Amino acid sequence: MEFGIETVAALGLVALVAGFFDSIAGGGGLLTVPALLLAGFDPVSAIATNKLQGSFGTASATFSFARAGRIAWAEALPMAAVSGAASVAGALAVQAIPAAALAAIVPFLMLGMALYFGLSKGMGDADARSRVGPTAFTLTLAPIIGFYDGFFGPGAGSFYMVGFVTLLGFGLLRATAHTKALNLASNVGSLALYAASGLIVWPVGLVMGVAALTGAQIGSRLALRMGARLIRPLIVVVCCAVALRLLMDPANPARAWLSKALAGG
Repeated sequence: MEFGIETVAALGLVALVAGFFDSIAGGGGLLTVPALLLAGFDPVSAIATNKLQGSFGTASATFSFARAGRIAWAEALPMAAVSGAASVAGALAVQAIPAAALAAIVPFLMLGMALYFGLSKGMGDADARSRVGPTAFTLTLAPIIGFYDGFFGPGAGSFYMVGFVTLLGFGLLRATAHTKALNLASNVGSLALYAASGLIVWPVGLVMGVAALTGAQIGSRLALRMGARLIRPLIVVVCCAVALRLLMDPANPARAWLSKALAGG
C-alpha cells in the first residue's frame, strides 16, 4: 500500500486536529478514520492504523496531565491495567460478535451524555462525593469500557468521563486526566493485537502519530489552563458529533428505526 507525500501530509494535518480534540474530550477517530478510508485504506487497516496514531496522541496527553500532577497513579494504574486487558479481549471478539447492536445503541447513549454534561448544574473542576470506591470501579466499569474500546470504540473516552464524574465524583479536569490514562491503556492493548496481526500501515501511522502527539500537547495544555470552561462544552459537542456520525451510517440499524418512526410507522 503506497501513498503520495500530499496524501500523507493531509492525513497528518487531520491527525493534528484530531489529537487536539482527543486530548480534551475524545472523538478524534471521527476525523481520522473517515480520512484514512478516503485515502484508500480498507476498513480493517484504517482502524488498525488509527489505533497507532491515536496512541501517540493519548500518550502525549497522558504525559502532560501526569507532569502537572493531575493523575493519582495508585488508583489509575490498576484501572488502566484492567482496561488494557479488556481491550485485547474486545479486539479478539470483533470477529465473533456483530457490531450492529452497538452501532444502534451508542448514538442514543452519546446524546444522553451530551444532555447530562450540558444541563447538569454545578459541574466544574471541584471533586464531589463518590458513589463507589476505586476498587469497585476497577472491577466493573473499567473492563466494560476497555472491552468496548477494543471492540468498537467511538465515544469510549466520553464513557470513561461519565464514570469518573458520576461514580467517583471527580471534577472535570481530574476526570479528563484519568480518562487519558485509561484510554491509553485500552488503545495500547488493542494496538498490540493489531500489530501482531500485521494490519497497521506503519509509515502513515507514524507520521499521523507525530502530528497527533503535537495536537494533543496543545489540547492538554489548554485543558490544564482553562479546566471545565473548555472541557464541558467540548464534551457536549463531541458526544453529539459521535452520535450524528454513527446515525449517518446507512448500515446503522438505528437509522432505519428512526426513518420508520418519523414516517409514522
